[in-house]
Amino acid sequence: MRVADKSAISLLVIGALAGCVPAASPPKVASAVSAPAPPVIMPAPPALPTAPPPGMQYLYGSGEAAALSIAVYHSLVEFAQTQVAQRPADSVVLAEASTLDAPRFEPCGNKPMAAVFDVDETVVANLGYEWHEASTGKGYDSAVWSKWEKTGADKVLPIPGAVYAMNALRRLGVTVIFNTNRDAANATQTADAIKAAGLGNAEHGETLFLAGDDKMGSKKDGRRAVIAAKYCVIAMGGDQLGDFTDLFNQQGMSPRGRRDEVSSGWAARLWGAGWFLLPNPVYGSGLKGGFDDVFPTDKRWSVPPEETK
Repeated sequence: MRVADKSAISLLVIGALAGCVPAASPPKVASAVSAPAPPVIMPAPPALPTAPPPGMQYLYGSGEAAALSIAVYHSLVEFAQTQVAQRPADSVVLAEASTLDAPRFEPCGNKPMAAVFDVDETVVANLGYEWHEASTGKGYDSAVWSKWEKTGADKVLPIPGAVYAMNALRRLGVTVIFNTNRDAANATQTADAIKAAGLGNAEHGETLFLAGDDKMGSKKDGRRAVIAAKYCVIAMGGDQLGDFTDLFNQQGMSPRGRRDEVSSGWAARLWGAGWFLLPNPVYGSGLKGGFDDVFPTDKRWSVPPEETK
């Protein structure tokens, strides 16, 4: 046999033997790994309205509102200066049992002088909360407002003129007191908001009075009486008529009747002379009235018909 033939036979034998060797076991496959969770797709935030409501544009954004509140606060300080110099006989807080027909004022005696202010939209602009309302289109919600009182202290600004006035009053020796319908349970957070707005310190029960301090709810006359028992109140500032007396919010008063009450008689003499009202077209007791309340029937006008030739 030729060498070549031997090589061929050797290859055939090797191949046959190889065919007799059992095949190697396939490698074990690792258990399947869980597929990654699909990414969470957050819904797009709702589109903002084209603009804030007109009242917010005016109060929080306009130069006109800023100028008006600055003017009010300048007038208040000037009035306080004259009162400190001449010492009035009576406070500008109505005495208990007063009526609109028979008002009486708390006597001053030798009490130290004070000025009393509402907080929201009088000395503090609640920009954070109003942004929430404007951007969501949702109206007032007491639960949301409570959360705002607790967490929104760093999202406020002072009403223009308020910081100047608070500082000027304190230099005159007049105690600045805040009387607000924020909840007494949130006294610390309200004091924080007042301080964050640059308006100084406020101490609950001394220079800060809140809803829940008595049993009168949102009515402020009881709190005013407590303040006037200790102080000669020479000036009050607010953005609602209830910041001066609850008599203007008696049940059954029409918007027109309410307007008439503040526009004549003893009350008319107090505006700018003890009582100082700040603008607020965003919310409150002033935003009421139908056509008959707002437009007297003898003052309505329509486009005259064109003359015919």
